[in-house]
Amino acid sequence: MPTAADPAAALPLTLDLEDFKGDFSFDALFGGLVDELLPEYRGEDDAAPAPPPPPPVLGAAPPVFPAVDELLGLFKHSCKELVDLRRQIDKRLQNLKKEVAVQDAKHRKTLGELEKGVDGLFDSFARLDSRISSVGQTAAKIGDHLQSAESQRETASQTIDLIKYLMEFNSTPGDLMELSPLFSDDSRVAEAASIAQKLRSFAEEDVGRHGVTSAVGSANASRGLEVAVANLQEYCNELENRLLARFDAASQRRELSTMAECAKILSQFNRGTSAMQHYVATRPMFIDVEIMNTDIQVVLGDEGLQADCNSIADGLSELYKEIADTVRKEAATITAVFPSPNEVMAILVQRVLEQRVTIILDRILIKPSLASLPPLEGEGGLLQYLRILAVAYDQTKELAKDLQSIGCGDLDIEGLTESIYVSHKDEYTEFEQASLRQLFQSKMAELRAEAKQQSESTGSIGRAKGASLTTSPQQQISVTVVTEFVRWNEEAIARCTLLFSQPTTVAANVRSIFACLLDQVSQYLTEGLDRARESLNEAAALRDKYVIGTSVSRRVAAAAASAQEVAASAGESSFRSFMIAVQRCTSSVAILQQYFSNTISRLLLPVDGAHPSACEDMGSAVSVVEAAAHKGLLQCIDTVMSEVERLLSSEQKATDYRTPDDGAAPDHRPTNACIRIVAYLSRVLEVAFSALEGLNKQSFLTELGNRMHKGLLNHWQKFTFSPSGGLRLKRDITEYGDFVRSFNAPSIDEKFELLGIVANVFIVAPESLASLFEGTPSIRKDALRFIQLRDDYKTAKIASMLNNIMSE
Repeated sequence: MPTAADPAAALPLTLDLEDFKGDFSFDALFGGLVDELLPEYRGEDDAAPAPPPPPPVLGAAPPVFPAVDELLGLFKHSCKELVDLRRQIDKRLQNLKKEVAVQDAKHRKTLGELEKGVDGLFDSFARLDSRISSVGQTAAKIGDHLQSAESQRETASQTIDLIKYLMEFNSTPGDLMELSPLFSDDSRVAEAASIAQKLRSFAEEDVGRHGVTSAVGSANASRGLEVAVANLQEYCNELENRLLARFDAASQRRELSTMAECAKILSQFNRGTSAMQHYVATRPMFIDVEIMNTDIQVVLGDEGLQADCNSIADGLSELYKEIADTVRKEAATITAVFPSPNEVMAILVQRVLEQRVTIILDRILIKPSLASLPPLEGEGGLLQYLRILAVAYDQTKELAKDLQSIGCGDLDIEGLTESIYVSHKDEYTEFEQASLRQLFQSKMAELRAEAKQQSESTGSIGRAKGASLTTSPQQQISVTVVTEFVRWNEEAIARCTLLFSQPTTVAANVRSIFACLLDQVSQYLTEGLDRARESLNEAAALRDKYVIGTSVSRRVAAAAASAQEVAASAGESSFRSFMIAVQRCTSSVAILQQYFSNTISRLLLPVDGAHPSACEDMGSAVSVVEAAAHKGLLQCIDTVMSEVERLLSSEQKATDYRTPDDGAAPDHRPTNACIRIVAYLSRVLEVAFSALEGLNKQSFLTELGNRMHKGLLNHWQKFTFSPSGGLRLKRDITEYGDFVRSFNAPSIDEKFELLGIVANVFIVAPESLASLFEGTPSIRKDALRFIQLRDDYKTAKIASMLNNIMSE
């Protein structure tokens, strides 16, 4: 506390705990302390003006801050008060801490007691829940026992009733008039049917059980129950007949509710099978003869069995549509009437396919005899049967799909449809092959008849004169005919893929059918080539006939030359005919290969080994045709070379390669023989260039070029050459070489180029022959043969010169 001597002792207590509560501000506290001492610093507008400072004391400096002492005293006093306030607050805090500790201990004790109480409460709840569960289980068991007891009571009651009813049936053998009213009351038919079925099941089970054990003691009881069984069966049969009669009557009146009631009751007899079968069997389409006759009339029309495939297809389509509509109407009735409509629909659809559809198929699918085929003319042959089979099968499959969409329960309608056609499909491949053979034989007979007619109309005068030795146009190979073969086969393949779905079966049948096409094409093309070769043979025979010797008269020679011209014309014509035949063979084989690639391959590839085997079959068939073509092409070369040799023999003069005797200038043009031969080859080979392709063309022209080269060499060995004749020979060789260049055969071009070099042996001087050999050693063999043909060979002593060359 401030003392009396302290300048601030007279000051009041300026600090209070309340000053530090709330929004404390040090500036406000400080201002409150110094306001009394420093009023001039308040900064208020209404403050009185400060008193003037006292006059300065002489000899002493004026104080800078007069209130400093008072402020120091005030601040010291305030510090003491602050210390006292802190002590008070510390004391109060200590008291509060003690009180808080005491209260916290009490609170912790209370919480512990509460936790113990909660644990006990949880235990009580668990015991209560367990008790409730146990009571519930006990109640459930009691309920089950009560329910079982009630069920046993009801069963016992029903058993008592059943025993009473069974005693009635067992006590009146053969007489059902003494039964309870239940069994004769029409309003309780459903109940009577149910009880009768139960009684019969019980009695039959008992009889069967005793029959198995064969116990002597139960024999009498079994015999007694057998009487009951017989009476029950008789009653059930009577009841079933009554219900069926009521069902039929309601069906005629279209009373669906009554029909449904009867069907529901009848479902207790053999699961309603007899009712279902009875309903299906009484449908008009199965019992009305007029409907069956109408079906046949719709399909076959007025033509009957002579109807063609298109009319039968239209008739089947119409009939199957009517069948589907009828089944659809029946499905609506069946759904409204029967408790198990799917089972009824299965019976109905099966009956439709096995009876109505099968009856009409038996009329239109009369299987022909393979031993005595029906004729193509009028009856359409086997093809008519196969086409009708395909159409009927396709439309029957569509009908099966329609019936399945309407509903047929668990019936395997696809398997049932297949079973209808199984006898036809088993022999399908044999019939298809026989049909293709029949078509082929008919076509060949037609072509032969046309050829014979053409031959008869042409007459034999021209042939007697040798004017026409070629086959008639109708006998030529026709691509149209081969295309027709392929079309037959394509139709057969389409039938095969329609009738069969398994890849293995399809591949086996397709390969068999395709083998027929290979045989047909191979036989047709081979026979066509053989006919064309016969023309070449006839021309060759005619050429040989008019070959004459050298010692004949001029008149005979002239006549023979004229006949040889005719033979040459016939040879050229036969050459053209054969080339056209080869060209058509090539086109035909291309059609065959394209058909195999586009149609057959995709059907064979899914089966291992089927495609390679078919490729081998096709290769074998084509190789037969190629062999026939190869023989003919060799004969064509013989024909061409025969004409070339004839022209060389008739047109080549001995003076063509000699110096003119009259001193005229040498002729440097090709010889007449060369001109005629090149013209002939250009004319006759024009068709070969267009008829042959690829390796066939190259092989043919190469062989012809080799034969020409050899023939010309042998021909020129007959002449003697002067230097001017050698120049003309060189001109001929150039002409021949320019022509054979069109063969595009490098080996032939090389041979004729070497011939041109060999011809130089007639042009160069004897002393230059050695240099000729040195420049081109490859011509040595031919050159030695040609040198001997020089007209100065002996005079110039070239033989001795050659010996010297050879020795060197």
